[in-house]
Amino acid sequence: MSERTTRRVALAVVVFAAALTLANFVLLVLGREALTNDAGDLVFGVLIGMGAVLYVSMGLLIAVRARNVIGWFLTAVGVWYGLLVFGNAYAAVGIVTYPGSLPAPEEVSAALSLSWVFALVTLTLLLLLFPDGRPPSPRWRPVLWLTAGGAVASYVLFLLKPAQVEPVVGISFSNPLAVERLSGVVGPALVVAAWATVIGVVGCFVALILRYRHGEPELRQQIKWLGLVAAAGASCIVISGASLVACGCDESSIAVVSFTALIFIILLGVPGAIAIALFRYRLYDLDLVVSKALVFGLLAALFTLVYVALVIGVGTVVGDRGNSFLTILTAVAIAVAFQPVRERVRHLANRIVYGKRATPYEVLSEFSDKVASSFAAEDVLPRMAQILASGTGASSARVWLRFDEELRPAASWPENGSVPPVAVEDGRPGGFGEGEDGVEVRHLGELLGALSVTMPPSDPMNPSKERLVRDLAAQAGLVLRNVRLIEELRASRRRIVTAQDERAKQLERNLHDGAQQHLVALGIQLSLAKRLAERDAPEMAATFDTLQQAATDALENLRDLARGIYPPLLADQGLVVALEGQARKAALPVDVVGEGVGRYPQEAEAAVYFCCLEALQNVAKYANASSARVRLVDRGGTVTFEVTDDGAGFDPEHTPPGTGLQGMKDRLEALGGILEVDSSPGTGTTVGGAIPARAEIPM
Repeated sequence: MSERTTRRVALAVVVFAAALTLANFVLLVLGREALTNDAGDLVFGVLIGMGAVLYVSMGLLIAVRARNVIGWFLTAVGVWYGLLVFGNAYAAVGIVTYPGSLPAPEEVSAALSLSWVFALVTLTLLLLLFPDGRPPSPRWRPVLWLTAGGAVASYVLFLLKPAQVEPVVGISFSNPLAVERLSGVVGPALVVAAWATVIGVVGCFVALILRYRHGEPELRQQIKWLGLVAAAGASCIVISGASLVACGCDESSIAVVSFTALIFIILLGVPGAIAIALFRYRLYDLDLVVSKALVFGLLAALFTLVYVALVIGVGTVVGDRGNSFLTILTAVAIAVAFQPVRERVRHLANRIVYGKRATPYEVLSEFSDKVASSFAAEDVLPRMAQILASGTGASSARVWLRFDEELRPAASWPENGSVPPVAVEDGRPGGFGEGEDGVEVRHLGELLGALSVTMPPSDPMNPSKERLVRDLAAQAGLVLRNVRLIEELRASRRRIVTAQDERAKQLERNLHDGAQQHLVALGIQLSLAKRLAERDAPEMAATFDTLQQAATDALENLRDLARGIYPPLLADQGLVVALEGQARKAALPVDVVGEGVGRYPQEAEAAVYFCCLEALQNVAKYANASSARVRLVDRGGTVTFEVTDDGAGFDPEHTPPGTGLQGMKDRLEALGGILEVDSSPGTGTTVGGAIPARAEIPM
């Protein structure tokens, strides 16, 4: 049906169901004396009437919003049960309570008291069609027609069979629709129709079992609870029938208990199983509609209770229910409390529909707020993974960045160790890990990364969650592009720093192997010349002695320059030894402490060394300190350093950083590190930093 026709039919069903419910209520009230001859008749009448409303409401929701035939089947079940209650109550009023007040009570009761046949068969057909509204395959269609045809034939034959009709306890009459001359045919035909219906019912159960066994994990979760409810209902029927056969009677306590349990399973179990599929496993994606309906219903119920409590309750106490002051007070209370109550009710409705997970709107809104207020990749990517996991209920979520022809994990929630990269082939990522669902992240058509989630077996991926992941991926395109630009900038800065250190190292080697060796040779030659001058020209000896001293001083200056460019001790023996060598030349006492410090990549050692050296030079120039301390610590993947003095200190907030501190910060940030300065006037200064680096040769 078209959407317009669907809505028109649904409106007609709503009107009919409302009229039927109102009629049932009136008849149950009028016929309560006849129905209370057996307490179960009135109670079951009320329960079945309420169950009918529940079935119709859920069925129309699915039929209109999801456009699925399952909704019409549920609606039909509700209508059949409503007609069953109507037929029984109609007989009670028209035959016992007010005889002759209603037309044809026996005929109406005889026709409608068999509505349970259609209700049960319609429920059974749900097993064949649930959840997509189609049989598992075309070859199952004969089961559908056999079950439906058997039910129709059984109903017609029951109407024609001469027998006593007992709609409720204490009311019995001969079937007014029976055809006596067909009594010899109706009996055998009814047996055939009943067996045809039973075979069809068994086929529906088998179809559900096969659909479950061959279905995807998500489909299994959606139909599992309906299958359990169906098995429980079938068990009640088998137990009831077996107890009657065993006792050879028409009624037994076991049969009564089983029949009562069956009624509750039908009225509550089936809608509950379908509700679990709707809410927990997002069948038909009705969560938003249901959430709004719950908000409206809860608000209406709550404010109705407030009105009853204030206007009727308090009015009864004071003896004036029509007091206008109470009405005004109620209106003011509702107006003041509406917004905060609405928010709490909305939160409760979302909790019922979505559980502990955030709603899709909240997920996207939170992500947008986070992107607007955060620019650091270290913050936004882990937060993105956390939002993705909380929004989908995933056991883990991961954000991937593209580097060349592979995707590498950039952040995960929770942090669960390293995972191998995913190859990119023809602009598309290859397969992710087992049980991991991935969605590409693109910006302007370019693949920038991916988002992936791993769902728990009890709550698999479904179209609603997949759509949420895709919506988040659509928002993440620009974010991942910016993050990749930042990473590329850091890599470029890292390459620049590494290249500078390599050039410095090469320059140190050139000075050592070139100019230093020439100066050493010059010093030796001057020493020989001095000895010759002392023998042949004593007056020239002093001049050669001065030249030799100048060559020695030049050699020492050149060596100091070479050590400053890139100290050989750092390359040969590491951070602690190199800094201890510099500490011995410092203008004040310097204590160097290393805790678990080993050997690290060249760029990391150079960054920490020159930062500590720059900090010590600042102490000597500006701190007016009596001592300083250098502390190096390996924290398992991160090297930290602190240079502390007992000098005059300063106020970092009101003192602009010099070129030395800025250079230290740039060098550390190029390698993903940080620099911190802690100082105040009169308490000394601590310059600290951290850089990610793993020891290549641990201590």
